[in-house]
Amino acid sequence: MDPLTVFGLIAVAAMLVTYALEERSPWFILAFAFACLLGSAYGFLQGAWPFGVLEAIWAGVAADRWRRRVVR
Repeated sequence: MDPLTVFGLIAVAAMLVTYALEERSPWFILAFAFACLLGSAYGFLQGAWPFGVLEAIWAGVAADRWRRRVVR
């Protein structure tokens, strides 16, 4: 596996783990947003720009969910 593939695997695995743990703490929601940004970077780096754009949007949605949960 090349380094870019390893980076993508780590990003997607981090998304999976943090999404599964979101109910435990709002900080996992923020971690999910960060993992989505990593996934977005991977998408752009490998040339799949639609994936990169959608992951960036999903990161924004997750960050907004985190903000709403913390600011209550």
